[in-house]
This record gives sequence, C-alpha cells and structure tokens, in this order.
Amino acid sequence: MRAPGFWFSPPDRPALMARLLAPLGRLYAAATARRLARGPGYRARIPVICIGNLNSGGTGKTPTAIALAQRLQARGKAVHIVSRGHGGTLPGPLRVDPARHSAAQTGDEPLLLSAFAPTWISRDRAAGVRAAEAAGAEVILLDDGFQNPSVHKDMSLVVVDAERGFGNGRCLPAGPLREPVATGLARASALLSIGNPQAQSLFSATWDHAIRIPHLTGQLRPLQMGMDWQGERVIAFAGIGHPEKFFATLKGEGAVLVRTLALSDHEPFADALLRRLEHEAQTSGAQLVTTEKDAARLPAWFRPKVLVLVVRLEVDDWSALDRLLP
Repeated sequence: MRAPGFWFSPPDRPALMARLLAPLGRLYAAATARRLARGPGYRARIPVICIGNLNSGGTGKTPTAIALAQRLQARGKAVHIVSRGHGGTLPGPLRVDPARHSAAQTGDEPLLLSAFAPTWISRDRAAGVRAAEAAGAEVILLDDGFQNPSVHKDMSLVVVDAERGFGNGRCLPAGPLREPVATGLARASALLSIGNPQAQSLFSATWDHAIRIPHLTGQLRPLQMGMDWQGERVIAFAGIGHPEKFFATLKGEGAVLVRTLALSDHEPFADALLRRLEHEAQTSGAQLVTTEKDAARLPAWFRPKVLVLVVRLEVDDWSALDRLLP
C-alpha cells in the first residue's frame, strides 16, 4: 500500500485531507490507547526487547533486529526472535526452519531473520515468547508489537525513517501514525532514526522538541559482497515499505536503472509477473535485482535469475543503547 501524499505534509501545516480526517485519527488513537490499557501482559523470566514503530509501514525494523541480535550475540547472549509472521499461513508458535518452510508459510521477514538467530512465528505473541523461553532463549527480540499489550516489554526501541519522520504527526487515516508521537515515545526506552545525514538533519529539526529519550541515528549501507554495480544495467523490483529507497541505493552504487517496479509490501510474486520480468531482462540486456527480504519470497525456480542488494544497519554510536541492553 502506498502512503497518501498528505500524510507527509509538515506537522505545523497539515493538508486539507488530513484536517478533514482528523476526527477519525483521534478515534484510531483512542482505540490504540484502550487496547494498551488492557494490562501488562505476559511477563517472561528473561528480558524481552521490542523493536517497534509508531508509523504504519516500513521503518527499518528488520535490519534493526538483525543488528541488535548480532550486538547481543557478541555479548554472549542466546538471542531468539519472535515475530507475528505477517503474510504467512502458519499460526504458530513455530520455530522457523528455512530448510523446510517457505515465506508463504512463515512470512518473508521471519524467514530472513532465521538466518541470524532462532526465530519464532506466532500470531499469539505471548505464546511465541513462551516457546522461545522454553527453547533456551536468554534474550527475546520482539519484532514489532509495540502497540500489542499481550507481552510485557523490558525495553522498547522505536524505529523511524528519518526522511519521512512521523509524517504530519496525525494518526490513521489522517496521518501515518498508529498512536500519537508523545504517547508512544513516553513508553519507549530509546528512539532510532534511520537515514542519511541530510534526512537526519531534517528529522531533528522537525521532531527534536518531542524527543525526551535517548536518540540513536543510523544508516542502511550496502554490504560489500564483491559485486561492482558501477555501470550495471538493472531492472529493480521490490515489495517493501519504501521501494524508492532501494532504487535510490542501487543508483547510488552506480547501477543504471533500466526500469523499476514498486510492489506492495509483502506482495506475493505471481509466476506471470516473474516471467514478464525475466523476458524484459533478456530483451533489454539487463540484470534483475531485488532486496534481501523480497528474495525470501521468490520461488526456487526464479531465485538464481536474480541478484540481491544486501544492506545492513550501521549505527553511528551504540553507547546510549548499550547502557540499556541486558
């Protein structure tokens, strides 16, 4: 789903549509507040760290989960990840096994995350946490679920796209937020904004007044895997939160974008679409390229035809978060 343009008008100058939808946004915020008031939820015997967001849509939670899992593993912690398994058909709780599970069963993000740490899917998040606990986890990373009260969080890291920020500061459908900025940040332990220096400067200028918790900054950078993208003719396709950022990263690496195809987040790949992409690549002499998350959804017969641009989160200064980690 593409976010409406009016969501990202300046907070102090909301677009007409945002003003008209404001009453519905207040109702959405009230519903979120009522859900959160149901109780503290299941309290695990081990630390539970939630990686969440205030915005609807992609903000960089998956690369953040990978980076945080690796940070904790370097401390000697047995880290398990619990995810709802968005887009998957299996309800769980179930430990993801990439050798026998597909993205259609588990969701693309859990399948990707399972390469870095034991990963569980469960529509009932509390049941997923219990399963990870019983399997020997020493720390649990809760992938999303910041607005879900079924599990007590010992620490919550809110992730935001620095370029988009919190949009116009309004809740759905008047804006991009699941809950008001002040309300959400009051429950968070730290904030991580992801973007280049220009985006970080804009984010700080717009939102610093609302931030009263440790604020970390970071950037997604291509992982050097021996591929020289300079001058490479590519057809890039992606079904992630903000495909345009993926296309911009490829261009920044020197690739020549013959065509780009932006799909909805988690959109399944129909065989007809893939065959059209393959034909177009052959006739135009271009290489097909996608994201790591999208590659997890590709069928086995198509996967060898596509290159993957892998990115990893680089945090500018971990020290504020290190002090909060178990």
